[in-house]
Amino acid sequence: MMRSMTRYSFHLCLGWRAGTTQRKGTRLLLAERGRLLIFSFMHKFKNKFPFIALALLLLSCLAGPALAACTDPAAAAVNWRRCYLDGRDLKGAVLTDAMLREATFMRSDLSGADLTGSDAYRAKFFSAKLTQTHLDRARLIEADFTNADLTGATLAGADLRNAKLVGVKLVGADLTGALIGGADLRNADLSGATWADGIKVCGPGSIGQCH
Repeated sequence: MMRSMTRYSFHLCLGWRAGTTQRKGTRLLLAERGRLLIFSFMHKFKNKFPFIALALLLLSCLAGPALAACTDPAAAAVNWRRCYLDGRDLKGAVLTDAMLREATFMRSDLSGADLTGSDAYRAKFFSAKLTQTHLDRARLIEADFTNADLTGATLAGADLRNAKLVGVKLVGADLTGALIGGADLRNADLSGATWADGIKVCGPGSIGQCH
């Protein structure tokens, strides 16, 4: 009976862990490999210590993948997924290739910061200051920049599909090669911005669309 329960829990847990680790980064993959080594050990000795093996197996299974380290300092490739970072002073921060999915930066100061290659899918930048910020090749799908200031920001090659850019200041910003399909640009100030084609420069008074 115990042998069957252990075998069932082992395969059930492996299947569940495999599902949760899809699309994870290298660090999480290494952690999963460590868990698999534990599973192998428990599988080998489960006949001698069935109750202990089953308990350790279930504990490892329920532990879940590594959580975002919201208290970690700003750094390249930092994992701030779903973190609340409202009102933070992040001027000049280096956040290249950072995991910022669904994080919130309401009224935060990210002026001059480098978010090149970061993943900020559905992140919220309400009224944030992003002047001269580097967002080149950033994944900003469905991100919310309502009333944010992106004056002079560079967004070359950024993915802004379905992003909310209502009331945003994009004065002098560089949108060369950016994907902007479905983006909401209502009342956005595009004066002097380089448009997605990399050629057109929006004229003064370009509100909501590039003239």
